[in-house]
Amino acid sequence: MNSPSAVVPEDLRIAFLLELARRLHQYGTSSPRLEMAIAGSAQRLGLNAEVWSSPTAIIVSFAELVQGEEALAKVTQVVRLPPGDVNLARLCQADTIADRVIAGELDLREGFRLLRTLGLPDTRRAQAGLIASYGLSAASVVALLLHSSWPDLVTAALIGLIIGGITVLSATRPRLAVASDAISAMVATTVATVVSAFVVPLAIKSVVLASLIVLVPGMALTTAVREISSQHLVAGMARMGGAVSTLLKLTFGTLAATQVCEAVGIQARDFALPPLPSWTDVPALLVGAFGFAILFRAARRDWLVVMLAVVLGYLATRWGGIIAGTIPAAPFGVFLGGLLLGALANVYARFAHRPGAVIREPGIILLVPGSVGFRSVSYLMEHDATLGMDTGVLLITLLVSLVAGLLFGDLLISPRRSL
Repeated sequence: MNSPSAVVPEDLRIAFLLELARRLHQYGTSSPRLEMAIAGSAQRLGLNAEVWSSPTAIIVSFAELVQGEEALAKVTQVVRLPPGDVNLARLCQADTIADRVIAGELDLREGFRLLRTLGLPDTRRAQAGLIASYGLSAASVVALLLHSSWPDLVTAALIGLIIGGITVLSATRPRLAVASDAISAMVATTVATVVSAFVVPLAIKSVVLASLIVLVPGMALTTAVREISSQHLVAGMARMGGAVSTLLKLTFGTLAATQVCEAVGIQARDFALPPLPSWTDVPALLVGAFGFAILFRAARRDWLVVMLAVVLGYLATRWGGIIAGTIPAAPFGVFLGGLLLGALANVYARFAHRPGAVIREPGIILLVPGSVGFRSVSYLMEHDATLGMDTGVLLITLLVSLVAGLLFGDLLISPRRSL
C-alpha cells in the first residue's frame, strides 16, 4: 500500500529519501539495514530504489514504481559521506519522521525539513555529557572487566575525560580528527606513565586499555563481520580496513609515548596493587551502563532501556562463561549474549515501534572483542609474533561467536523493522 506522499512530485520524494539515507548513515546504521530501510521507504512512496551503501558513500538509483513492468533507473544519486557514529536519539527521531511521512501524518516537505534539522551540531551540554561518558566508561571497565585497583580506576577515569575532550574537539577540526586516535593513545600512555612514576604505582597496560576502550573499534569490527556474513562484501571489507587502521594508530600512539618516556628518563612503576573488592562489580556495572547510555547519545526516555540492555548483555556473557566452565569472555558466553540481545532487539522493535538498535547496539558493547584486537596488534608491533597470533585467533573466534549469536537471534525472533 502506497503512502499518500506517493502523489507528490518525484524530485521531492527523492530528496526526502536521500536525506533519510544520509541521516541513517550518519547515526551508525549498518549497510544492510540502511539499504533495506531506504528501499522499503521508497516503495511506500511509489518509487523503486536500488541502494548501495558503504562506510563512506551511498549510491541510489530511483525510478517510478510500475506494476508488471521492470523499472528502469531514471535518477542516480551519489552521496559521499564520512563514516557514521551511533546516535540513538537522532536515529529514533529519523525513524519516527520517516514513519509519519509514509503514514501520511506528516507532509513530505515538512518531513524533509525536520530531517535537515537533525544535522545541527551538538549543544554544549551534550558535549559535556559525552566527555563525562568517556570517564565513566573507562572507570567501569577497570572495575568490571580488568579488576584492577582504586588508583588504576581513578587514573583511567581522568584519562578518559581528557580523551573525551580530544574527541569533542576533533569533531569540528578535520586535521585533528585524522590523528586523534594516535594522539589519544599517546596522551593516555604518557599520563599513566607519569602518574605511575611520580604518584602511585599502576598496572600500566590495564589503565591504558581502559582509558582507550571507547576508541578501540570493537563495534566496527563486529559490524564489518556482520556485513561480510550477509554478503555485503565491499562495505564489510571497507569497514574492516577502517577498524584495522584505527587499531594501528592506537598501537602506534601507545608505543611512541612509551619510548618517549623512556628517552627522557621517566620509569614507570608497573605492578598491580590489591584489586578492587568484589562488591564493586554491581555499582561499576550500573555506572558503566549509564555511561554507555550517554556515549550512544540515547534519548532520556531510553536511558533505562539502554542500561538494562548493557546489564543483560554482560550477565548473559558471564552466565554463558559459567556454563561453559571458562572465563566470562569465552566464545559460548559471547554467542549467548549476542543471541539474547539480537532476539530482544527484534521484540522491542516489534512492540515499541522503535529501532531495535536501542537494545542491540549498547547491549553488545561489553561483548565486542575490541580490546582483544588492540592487544593482538600491540603484541605484533612489539615483535611477539606468537602471542600476537594467538590473540588474533581469539579475536576472530569471539567475533564469529558474537555475529553468529546476532544472526541466530534474528532467526529466533524475525525482525519486522529494518533498523
